[in-house]
Amino acid sequence: MTWLTAADLENEPAGERLAKLMAQPGIVRIPGAHNAVAGLLARRAGFECLYVSGAAVSGGMGLPDLGILTLEELCFQVRTIYRATQLPLVVDADTGYGEVMNVMRTVRELEAAGAAAMQMEDQVLPKKCGHLNDKRLVSSEEMCAKVAAARQARSHLKIIARTDSAESEGVDSAIDRLNCYVAAGADIVFADALTDATMIRQVTDGVSAPFMANMTEFGRTPHFSAQQFEEMGCKLVIWPASSLRIAAHAMEHLYASLAETGSTQQLTDSMMTRAEFYDLIGYFDYESLDESVARSAIP
Repeated sequence: MTWLTAADLENEPAGERLAKLMAQPGIVRIPGAHNAVAGLLARRAGFECLYVSGAAVSGGMGLPDLGILTLEELCFQVRTIYRATQLPLVVDADTGYGEVMNVMRTVRELEAAGAAAMQMEDQVLPKKCGHLNDKRLVSSEEMCAKVAAARQARSHLKIIARTDSAESEGVDSAIDRLNCYVAAGADIVFADALTDATMIRQVTDGVSAPFMANMTEFGRTPHFSAQQFEEMGCKLVIWPASSLRIAAHAMEHLYASLAETGSTQQLTDSMMTRAEFYDLIGYFDYESLDESVARSAIP
């Protein structure tokens, strides 16, 4: 399979494919993929939808998740992941990359890049990870204007409205905000950094739209399984930065060992072989497209 041939491309809009997944019984499990290789591995494991985290994309560039990432940098990653996997992508668009008209452009650019859904939060720049302190919020009215603009601009993209208000304003305020965002046009809602099962259930019971849970590690939300989130009334769950965290830890071990021993031989059992990696990325599928390229022999 390659994205260079039309026969290998998905023709159904990504947003509609996400809607079909949500229409099925059970919770939609959405692991994060910080690059295309991570996306291919997730697809091979059987996942049908992926999450592109602003924090993971920023972190992969060596940048903090403070709204420094640009729209074009995000779209580049979305394009590469979608081209490689052809899976519906839920994309973290931070605060929408600006005000009303900027949000409309963000929607159009992300749809063109392959996104199935765009998540937008009600913070003021510089924004923060929802599990950190001192997050500053825009008014509900400002966020509703952005949501309405996104709805107007989209053709198939699903709009996910996130609130970070639970910590500073309380759960009731978070519920009120989310219901306002639904009235403005959001298809899915998301309240970040909820701290226990009771709080999660309170929000899912109080909001009139499918709820997306965030199972990020090392945050304010305790570890719950996908089944537990489903039992709390959630329709989708993301693991946004897990792939980046585990890859970074593995690379840290590689470089430390290489610096100490001057060799990678002791780590080859932990590596994907050349043949395995070529199979993952469809190397020979690409070669077969051009008869002038002789099939490579793997050493």
